[in-house]
Amino acid sequence: MSLRSEIFNQVSVIDRLLQRRMGVVQDIAAEICKRDIQFIFLAARGTSDNAGLYAKYLWGAFNQLPIALAAPSLFSIYEKPPALKNALVLGISQSGQSPDIVSVVAEGRRQGVSTMAITNDPGSPLAQEAEFVIDLDTGPEKAVAATKTYTAQLMAIAMFSVAMKGDKKRLLDLERVPVLIQQVLELDDTIERVAERYRYMQQCVVLGRGYNYSTAFEWSLKLKELAYVVAEPYSSADFQHGPMAILSHGFPVFAVVPQGAVFADMMELLSTLVRDCSVELLVVSNEGQVLELAQTPLRIPTNLPEWLSPIVCIVPAQLFSFHLTQARGFDTEKPRGLRKVTLTR
Repeated sequence: MSLRSEIFNQVSVIDRLLQRRMGVVQDIAAEICKRDIQFIFLAARGTSDNAGLYAKYLWGAFNQLPIALAAPSLFSIYEKPPALKNALVLGISQSGQSPDIVSVVAEGRRQGVSTMAITNDPGSPLAQEAEFVIDLDTGPEKAVAATKTYTAQLMAIAMFSVAMKGDKKRLLDLERVPVLIQQVLELDDTIERVAERYRYMQQCVVLGRGYNYSTAFEWSLKLKELAYVVAEPYSSADFQHGPMAILSHGFPVFAVVPQGAVFADMMELLSTLVRDCSVELLVVSNEGQVLELAQTPLRIPTNLPEWLSPIVCIVPAQLFSFHLTQARGFDTEKPRGLRKVTLTR
């Protein structure tokens, strides 16, 4: 499969994950709920680390579980792991191969705490170390830049949250996600046209907040690894604590601003940036007020709960990164210096 075909494959991947794995996730959640889990200790790298940012917000908000993001080097290089009592140790990895992530889960098992893996390879070293495994079941992902495995990771995280609560209403929301992704994929021709506007862009910032803090990081990663743009992700709150000083007339600002609790805060900031800095604004949103601010508005479906919006909002970002890479004359299938599986220790 090419990168573009894997982006379009996400509808069937997410639907299949729901149909085949929801029962397994519910069984895992039921067992976890019997245990004295006080927090989740999460280890991941790259795209999977960005999925972990989503888990940090979602599981904190809906499941009242604090998320500690691991420093894997403490386990693999320094060999001085922290105490993990009362933790659920979770490794997220597309391949399940990276030794540093495996070492975190292995240490969790050595310390006698609960362990879980979210991976696309149920036979991987990570899966073998974990007590519980959520198999993403995406099929092979050939493109170096992860797309369908990322959205599958987000969906698995959302499924686990719903299963932990036994929330039937949110389960119905989950079941609508494939249709919402399909609606966003219909923007492909529009995104191909607007990407030309940014053909000579060398740098930008990507803003998100709350659940879509993860989207800002993942979009910036795709811009870096595919189009070789220096793209820096920020929370809209952190951006005001110094980084916004880099802005000048025409500086590209990409913002993920769906309807929800953080909308008013981001709307206020973006209005200020347009008024005072005359930035070049690209917005992904389902709210007309902020779309009207942007030189490049990308409208997503309106019937989208904020807690699920990262699974949908990243899709136009993936398409934009793909088309920008092509517009800049680079190979979307062979990002320079990168491999599909990265083994860090």
